[in-house]
Amino acid sequence: MRERSAFDTALAGFVNDFASGDAVRHMADQGMTVTQIYGKLSFPTKKEAVAEMVWKHYLNTGRVRLAPPEGETLQKVTYVRDEGEFGRTSLRRVVEETPAPAEGYVHCNFGRELYRDETAFRKKLELLSETDREYILDLPWPLQDVWHILDGRMQRIREILGEENSTGVPDAPGR
Repeated sequence: MRERSAFDTALAGFVNDFASGDAVRHMADQGMTVTQIYGKLSFPTKKEAVAEMVWKHYLNTGRVRLAPPEGETLQKVTYVRDEGEFGRTSLRRVVEETPAPAEGYVHCNFGRELYRDETAFRKKLELLSETDREYILDLPWPLQDVWHILDGRMQRIREILGEENSTGVPDAPGR
């Protein structure tokens, strides 16, 4: 029974990614929040699945990192479909080296803050615009240190929250 459940879960993930994965990644790259992306999808996909796809995409592209950013390059992993000699299709993993973003990274602790005191964290986020608040609350932040690229959105969030950065921890190198 458990094997069937694991199979069903894997199949559902594959179907969701196949049906809406590229659209989700494209809209995430355009700066849309998970809620905005979820509202635009025509294929029935759970909001949690959209959030997970966006989070994995951010990890894969280096927008979000789970370790302090070091070095000048990031590894971007993609999969290419290859057809074999007899028409057999397979996926091949391709790793591309991309330069680290010029903006640098900011240290975030949103997962810990949300877990420690959800009410206080949500009250703190009330200072933000609805889209910035959605951006933070919709993503599945882990209970560990995270480094987010210091783009316009994160710069705005830092300024509005009135902190050196979102957690009071010094920014990561590369800024």
